[in-house]
Amino acid sequence: MQETPLCLRVGHLLPHSMSDSNTTDFTNPSTFILLGIPGLEAAHIWISIPFCAMYTIAMLGNFTILFIVKSEPSLHEPMFYFVCMLAVTDLVTSTSTMPKMLSIFWFNSREITFSACFTQMYFIACFSTMESGILMAMAFDRYVAICHPLRHSTILTNSIVVKIGLAVVLRCVILALPYPILASRWPYCRTNIIPHSYCRHIAVVKQACGDVRVSSYYGLFNLFCVIGMDVFFIAVSYTQILRAIFRLPTKDARLKTFGTCVSHLCAIFALYIPDFFSSFTQRFGHYIPRHFIVLFASVYLLVPPVLHPIIYGVRTKQIRDRLLQLFTHKET
Repeated sequence: MQETPLCLRVGHLLPHSMSDSNTTDFTNPSTFILLGIPGLEAAHIWISIPFCAMYTIAMLGNFTILFIVKSEPSLHEPMFYFVCMLAVTDLVTSTSTMPKMLSIFWFNSREITFSACFTQMYFIACFSTMESGILMAMAFDRYVAICHPLRHSTILTNSIVVKIGLAVVLRCVILALPYPILASRWPYCRTNIIPHSYCRHIAVVKQACGDVRVSSYYGLFNLFCVIGMDVFFIAVSYTQILRAIFRLPTKDARLKTFGTCVSHLCAIFALYIPDFFSSFTQRFGHYIPRHFIVLFASVYLLVPPVLHPIIYGVRTKQIRDRLLQLFTHKET
């Protein structure tokens, strides 16, 4: 039995003796190695093309939404404030992963420091949960607008919107902290290679050589209790909205009222369906090919940032009209 002199730990080295034959003497124990899409390394250049295109669309689309809402006084309403919050969240979420992911695909730059990895992990966890909270706030806005239209402006004042936004941000900032804190406490003695394209929480802690059930349980708690609570309140809001819609006297009125919710419903499906599928396959998809799990987990982070500007740009008349005015003005 050969004694391994060092055990990799976040930020520093601790003496550790073990007989695991898979133990590696790290040449640079202060970094992780991201593999990108395991098994598809030869196709990284081709894979990068749609990723780069989606990232570009997400950046341009969300900055356009922010610019239009800021420059158009008629859009200074609660719903569009929440749309702007969603745009900022999408920008941060995509930017926290895509630059490093593209550097892996283009330049084979796979190393990432421990601090950068855990920072990326925190931002992904924080802003993914924040996106869910914003969608819940938007569901409340739709509920008030449809069920209590005459009181909408008095219930959702600017100060109330600010308080809702701060509550969503504070909740996410606090609830995301245990992810990097717990992950940084585990010893990484086996390997510093992460078979993923970014520092996803469960992908990182699986490489630890300690008992990481606490991290796994917290991830499930966040999925079911926090995001699940958001889904529950969204469902309650839409139950009340549908009841109010079905009480309307004409079919045209019902369709017109329901049409104001279509953009929000599309945003909900674009976030929750890929999120739940990716979370379950990452934990329990033992018979699903690894490259499919990683590829899907990489794509789904870009799906909401790409779709939200398209959804709200096409479906929301005020934003669509303002966008057409900008292009018409440039042409003339």
